[in-house]
Amino acid sequence: MEKKVSPHSVAVHAGDRKRPASAAGTDQPAFVPVTIPIHTAASYFYNDMEDLDRVFGNEMPGQSYGRYGNPTSDALEELVTALEGGAGALACSTGMAAIHMALSTALIDRRRSVVASHQLYGATLGMLAKVFEPVGVEVAYVDFCDEPAVAAAMEKQRPGAVLMETASNPLLRVPALDRIAALSRAADAPLIVDNTFTTPLIVRPFEHGASFVVHSLTKYLSGHGDVMGGIVVSDEANLAPLRALSRTVGFTLGPFECYLAMRGIKTFPLRMERQCASARNVAGWLSAQPEVARVYFPAEPNHPDAANVKRLFTDGLYGAMVSFEVKGADRDRIFRMMNALRMIVPATSLGDVHSMMLYPAMASHRDIAPKHRARLGIHDNLVRLSVGIEAVEDIIADLDQALRA
Repeated sequence: MEKKVSPHSVAVHAGDRKRPASAAGTDQPAFVPVTIPIHTAASYFYNDMEDLDRVFGNEMPGQSYGRYGNPTSDALEELVTALEGGAGALACSTGMAAIHMALSTALIDRRRSVVASHQLYGATLGMLAKVFEPVGVEVAYVDFCDEPAVAAAMEKQRPGAVLMETASNPLLRVPALDRIAALSRAADAPLIVDNTFTTPLIVRPFEHGASFVVHSLTKYLSGHGDVMGGIVVSDEANLAPLRALSRTVGFTLGPFECYLAMRGIKTFPLRMERQCASARNVAGWLSAQPEVARVYFPAEPNHPDAANVKRLFTDGLYGAMVSFEVKGADRDRIFRMMNALRMIVPATSLGDVHSMMLYPAMASHRDIAPKHRARLGIHDNLVRLSVGIEAVEDIIADLDQALRA
């Protein structure tokens, strides 16, 4: 049996060091770049027009037009495909573009109905409500941690697609991905999983039956806060429709961003391991503070989805996101705390090398009605912390002084 390669090695090597096809039979030395070059050409030609025709017809591999991809994006797609264990990938301009592509592909020639987790990133909820529902897609929102409710919704809706997050934003609920995938297969509905929070180091959704896996490349994979991008990885059954649709829609990620994302991914497993370890320490510290009413973190012994976490997550890794509620705080109190931060960055993102704090009611879930937010458990005293790679004692010291500001 072939030995499974560690994600640490895959992250460093997959997609790079392609040998040029033109080297054989020429006088040119067959040099190979150590890392993928940045290919900026908008179009490509061949010595023989028959070759270009075959490339356009998908009869042979090659490049034709920048909207369809280029060697740099191909390398990034190969890398993330290898990390996730899919059949192929599409690098997109943003994470939201990747979700749009996955949903649109899944609904081709299927019933225009989606069963979606009611706990999703605010922009994803907004896309469903403002983009897909107005064009006739029915969306049923369900608590994905209530498996009987998911099964009932599948039977009632007969969906064309199912959408969930591995760990929900921002309360870090962990649905039974494997069992929901089985329900999706029985309904012949592709399962789309946003794996941004957990990354393929912690959960590989294809191993549990997903059809599409989506990432915001901006977050943990790139990891340095300098790339805007997304990627959707597909199984074999949905790859051809995904690529065909991408040629028309044109959400393609540019070559500079692909290069930066690929450079960031080389160190992603190292960063993620450190961030996970620090987050666990931070969550434990927060749980002991009198100013903190509640901590949301998958390693907490009383986490409502502890059984799913144990079954699905890589041992000892629980992610690097920690959400917590400040006791009795309102918006002004939260703002005062965040203004007092000296090292942790109070900004709108996550997964960077630097720790970041976000106020969901103001940012990620701003467009969700306050009553709806409250029903979801996203209260006005909740903050979300993305733990970076700084010394954990410095992260805790900054939280300590800010909580008491």
